[in-house]
Amino acid sequence: MSAEVLAEVRAATPTVWRNPARRDTPAPAGLTLSDVQEADALLRRFAPYLAATFPGPWFEGPNGVEEGVIDSPLTRAPAVRTDLGVEGEVWLKRDDVLPISGSIKARGGIYEVLTLAERLALAAGWAGGDPRRGDHREFGGAELRDLLSRHTVAVGSTGNLGLSIGLMARALGFSAVIHMSAEAREWKKDLLRRLGTRVVEYPGDYGLAVATGRAQARADPGTHFVDDESSPTLFLGYAVAGLRLVDQLEAVSLLPTRANPLHVHLPCGVGGGPGGIVHGLHLALRARGHDTRHLHCWYAEPVAAPCMLLALATGRGAVVSVQDYGLDGVTLADGLAVGRASDLAWSTTAGRVAGAVTVRDDVLLPLLRRLDAAEGVRLEPSALAGLAGMLVLRERGLGDEPGARHLAWATGGSMVPATEMGRWLSA
Repeated sequence: MSAEVLAEVRAATPTVWRNPARRDTPAPAGLTLSDVQEADALLRRFAPYLAATFPGPWFEGPNGVEEGVIDSPLTRAPAVRTDLGVEGEVWLKRDDVLPISGSIKARGGIYEVLTLAERLALAAGWAGGDPRRGDHREFGGAELRDLLSRHTVAVGSTGNLGLSIGLMARALGFSAVIHMSAEAREWKKDLLRRLGTRVVEYPGDYGLAVATGRAQARADPGTHFVDDESSPTLFLGYAVAGLRLVDQLEAVSLLPTRANPLHVHLPCGVGGGPGGIVHGLHLALRARGHDTRHLHCWYAEPVAAPCMLLALATGRGAVVSVQDYGLDGVTLADGLAVGRASDLAWSTTAGRVAGAVTVRDDVLLPLLRRLDAAEGVRLEPSALAGLAGMLVLRERGLGDEPGARHLAWATGGSMVPATEMGRWLSA
């Protein structure tokens, strides 16, 4: 890490770290394209169950997604380009309208809960032990719900992962315990409690909630802990987004090329969601013969909580924390208020990302108002970090090469209560 970046990190001012270890070669041994494809297949097996269990707007209308499939549209944002003065096309990946829980966390969190449910059912003899022979709509019936009710799903969360886990676990009949940091929004805690989920709150940052939840789950063989810091299952659920995104990029001629490089801006907390996307996207592009040298993925983090930047720039991964650099991790972008990066996410993507960008809290709500006015899109503060990072890059003369296009990942916002969204818009 350069002295300049180090000074900016310590001073909690916006900075850009460019990855000197980036290499555009096949991924090392680990989670493979086949693994990601199997994750996609499981989610599609559950599509009939999800469509029946969560009817209504999730799989209908403007979202443009297949019934029961957890995916989101890719939309052009010309007004954002004009309003922000960005060179090149700007696109939004609308995970703020992702089915069931309205955030990127639905991808990994719901996938891990469904994986557990299918495994327990198969072990009990359902479908003759072959998931391809089963009718997954039976997970809405009394027999499988009774089976799953004997088990507990637990997770440590800043908010959206806990919401996704709680919604899916309770729908299937599991008991659920969500260990949440103090920064988590009250409306998320209230919603989880109304679902019959036990919410345990912790002072301090997200790390304490995870550590306590993990330790308690280890002491109870009937509890499955969804570990946002190290779960390969969770990571694969996120990676499915990268796999499916390639189809969308091909459909709108947005694939990265020498003439038209693509910059992907990813809000980053612990790193599981954006890390999975980076990994899945690289695997899928290479499998189809596309050149990843012209794909530039950037992690975007609050200046108070740049845990992924520190993990990558120091090479120390999950060992280093933002507190080691005099930062408190407190941010308006509550979903990104994380002190240490996921060991799995940083190590898997260390050779893939273009770098990391940090953004100030005071730009997030003005960006929300501008995005709402320009495109009618309302995101929660965490989900605006990607757009904010795009502007920091532009200020440093990066990402504005001729022909460049930009894709900002909108990681959440559609479930925010109108009263809270109203406060942000009027602040």
